[in-house]
Amino acid sequence: MRARVRAGDPDAFRELFDEHVRSVYNHAFRLTGSWSTAEDVVSLTFLEAWRLRDRVDTDADGGSLRPWLLGITTNVARNVRRAARRYDGALARLPRQEAVPDFAEEVTARIDDRERLALVRTALAALRKHEREVLALCVWSGLDYAEAAEALGIPVGTVRSRLSRARKKLHKLVAAGRIRPPGEDREPHAGHGQGEGDREIAVRSAQENTR
Repeated sequence: MRARVRAGDPDAFRELFDEHVRSVYNHAFRLTGSWSTAEDVVSLTFLEAWRLRDRVDTDADGGSLRPWLLGITTNVARNVRRAARRYDGALARLPRQEAVPDFAEEVTARIDDRERLALVRTALAALRKHEREVLALCVWSGLDYAEAAEALGIPVGTVRSRLSRARKKLHKLVAAGRIRPPGEDREPHAGHGQGEGDREIAVRSAQENTR
């Protein structure tokens, strides 16, 4: 048997497999603690045995090749465990992915988005161009009065007055029931371009839905 295995006799390897596969499998399981991993180790062990067949000692008085196979199994299992640790370590270093929302929730959100966009269009249609620009900069883009003035090339006072007119028109639309009622209407704090009321008037989260 040793001479035949060393010579690469396919029939000898089939006999070797049939005789020792159970021992190899059990040994692999004891080393890895996983039946599925043990199956992989068995396959790799016999592939490695074929690759290392020329190392079989033919002067061993016809002794069993079982110790030789289990030695290969041990090395293979060690390499498999090491590869698994590297893989687990690589996964642990990856950034955590955000939870994927339920598809039904996504559909509902899209319907809500369409409704909000329709309300936004209604609101914008009632405003003049300059008023729409100021509203877009101060409410949806989050610019303060000075930043909006710089963006438009106009005085800060003009920004304030245009935004004030836009807000008054939107309040009239609310009173007429054409858009959702705004939240608490407050002037922006010093250094900020809009108040919370402005964001509510702009139909709640319009910034995300009008990119």
